[in-house]
Amino acid sequence: MSEYKKVENAKAELTCTLEGEAWEKAKEAAFRKLAAKVEIKGFRKGQAPKHLAEKYISHNEVLLDAAEALAQGALEAAIKEHDVTLIDRPELKVDSIDDEKCVMTFVCPTVPDVKLGDYKSLEYKVDEVKVEDQEIDDQIAGLLDRKADLELKEDGAVEDGDTAVIDYEGFLGDEPFEGGKDENHDLVIGSHSFIPGFEEQLIGMKSEETKDIMVRFPKEYHAADLADKEARFTVTVHEIKKKVLPELNDEFVKELKYDNVNTVEELRNYTKENLERRKKDDAQRNADNALMDKLVEMTEVEIPDAMVKSELDSMIQNYEANMMQQGISLAQFLKITNQTVDQLRDSMKDDAKKRIKINLALSEIAKSENISVNEEDLNKEYERMAEMYSMSVDEIKTYVPEETLKDDLKLQKALDLLKK
Repeated sequence: MSEYKKVENAKAELTCTLEGEAWEKAKEAAFRKLAAKVEIKGFRKGQAPKHLAEKYISHNEVLLDAAEALAQGALEAAIKEHDVTLIDRPELKVDSIDDEKCVMTFVCPTVPDVKLGDYKSLEYKVDEVKVEDQEIDDQIAGLLDRKADLELKEDGAVEDGDTAVIDYEGFLGDEPFEGGKDENHDLVIGSHSFIPGFEEQLIGMKSEETKDIMVRFPKEYHAADLADKEARFTVTVHEIKKKVLPELNDEFVKELKYDNVNTVEELRNYTKENLERRKKDDAQRNADNALMDKLVEMTEVEIPDAMVKSELDSMIQNYEANMMQQGISLAQFLKITNQTVDQLRDSMKDDAKKRIKINLALSEIAKSENISVNEEDLNKEYERMAEMYSMSVDEIKTYVPEETLKDDLKLQKALDLLKK
């Protein structure tokens, strides 16, 4: 038996009464557990008769152990009975306890109250997109540039766009610094991959020419000992390579081996379709973001710290996973960016609060609109995910429990409703 009482925003009390047969069995089990530890002269440990063991065991300890043994089950039953969603571990208080019964109260951090604005008045507009001929030309020019060959310049000097093969060594004053030296490095002039001012000073140099150039490291440079410092680099140019673009014709297009794309005209159509698709995706994303911003503005809710902490934990885990896919650990990333995990979490806090607010608002809309998710909805989504990740439905279910997916689909249905 349990009772539910809302005590304040994002906090409720579940009061459970333990009595009857379950309480009696719990007391007996608690006594046996404690008696097994009792040593009485003349008896093996835990083998003394009950009437003797009772003299060495605190009855109050038996009652508290029995209450502790039943607490988790009582909490789970009460949560199910009153449909409570916990956002953190509850606090347990024993209100009263004796041989007849135990009354305990769980102070539960719960989902906060959400006050929705007039969400039905929100406008959702996706901008129309258009692809200009110049955009197609630019895309194809980029493709030609990526397929270009490099030819060695026998004569002449370094120009913008050339690739210079260089040796270099950097100095602070007269002292070389760590990481400031390399040999036979391919540097594309104009790529801006080096310190500002470095590449520009190579323009005009000839093969096997050596000269000193002066640069200043940026104030926000990742290596603190070099930030905002003036440095001298001794640079030798060994080779100069000029980019030679392929000719745009049907033969070039065929070599690309795009499906059903064999002519220059077909390449232009293919490029246009890709640009349109990307622009439509961007327009859709922008419209979704604008809608969510308006929803956040009109929603009133006090977000508990526990929800923010949980969301930040999840965001950090996802961030770390993305870093690992790029071949870098979170620790390495933090070292490169000269920040701590706490600083990274602080930088994500506003985004975490916004995400929580959006989910709470959509969840409240789903509740107000009586949005539900049936077996057909679940099965379709499991099948879609299985196809996307090339896994079986059963495998997907091990990663995405049914209740989690059901909650996600409710939020998606609420969002779809807003868009209409």
